[in-house]
Amino acid sequence: MGKDNFPNVRMMQGNQACAEGALAAGCRFFAGYPITPSSEIAEHLSTALPMVGGKFIQMEDEIAAMGATIGASLTGLKSLTATSGPGFSLKQENIGYACMAEVPCVIINVMRGGPSTGMPTLPAQMDVQQARWGTHGDHSIIVLVAATAQDAYGQTIRAFNLAEKYMTPVILLLDEIVGHTTEKVVIPDPSTIELVDRKKPEVTPEEYRPYAETEDCIPILANFGTGYKYNVTGLCHNETGFPINDNSMIEKLILRLTKKIVSNCDDIIMNRTLELDDAEIGIFAYGSVARSAQSAVTRCRAEGIKVGLLEPTVLWPFPKNEVLEMAKKVKAIVVPEMNLGQMAREVELAARCEAVVHKLGRVDGNPIVPDQIVKMVKEVV
Repeated sequence: MGKDNFPNVRMMQGNQACAEGALAAGCRFFAGYPITPSSEIAEHLSTALPMVGGKFIQMEDEIAAMGATIGASLTGLKSLTATSGPGFSLKQENIGYACMAEVPCVIINVMRGGPSTGMPTLPAQMDVQQARWGTHGDHSIIVLVAATAQDAYGQTIRAFNLAEKYMTPVILLLDEIVGHTTEKVVIPDPSTIELVDRKKPEVTPEEYRPYAETEDCIPILANFGTGYKYNVTGLCHNETGFPINDNSMIEKLILRLTKKIVSNCDDIIMNRTLELDDAEIGIFAYGSVARSAQSAVTRCRAEGIKVGLLEPTVLWPFPKNEVLEMAKKVKAIVVPEMNLGQMAREVELAARCEAVVHKLGRVDGNPIVPDQIVKMVKEVV
């Protein structure tokens, strides 16, 4: 049976699925610098973007790529960059700039082991804290995570939608396993995909104040070149975008940057659960490790061990209420991840001593397999 019988089903690598998801989301600009294990995203878009009227540019480094991504977004284009490990570190100053200037854009980080150049071709989940705290200063951030190629497609679309809705950079994390695994992806009919576009000003250029106070705390940035004039800066600024040194206005700005995301956690945070209702042991896992955890839950249940899984698809804002709810039901929580416990610490804080938290970390460049999780669950039981 030929592929024409299944026009919406394709075999795709996770990285390619990200690129296709970006196109479906309306992305029309990519700037990046090749780095393993994310390079296939740039490679795919280098040929696909021009075919839909978009622009692809390979910059001289990751710093310039992030700057170009911000600049393109200010002209109104949905803009993307992708990188890995050390490249993600280089982008951090400009990510902070985008947070302060409230410029929507998407950054995909296909994680590899570190520190420094670390393990370019091996899997890790060592950037989950950098995604939250990599930039300096106080601000909120949105970080999504994908566990499958199908996820990579859908989460890329959601990343663009959240960026446009909340006028903020959004980070999507994949680990190397997800980025390089080729598997089935169902491509939805474009007419069924919900897309979000940023608001446009409804006042005249003379009346326009991009950062004026609004009920939802979200600014309305006019596209450059449309007759609306305003200043864009990383400095604390007033409602026109020009730098200020007024203490009360500075505090108001910083609080608003946080509030626009924190007050909308119910809209942003999403999780998947498996067998959690009657679980006595909970597992908190994300990315490719969540797939091992799903298998571990099935095997434990077959042996009569009541285990359940909480799998976040949004890491930041952290799903603290959901973790606390799980902690109140179970005796213990196992947190397997390919680092030394970066999210386990967050789980422990959120659990508030309602359940004992057990870390299962791995940092040797190998995946966490179901056997390891089953073994730890049995030790905990």
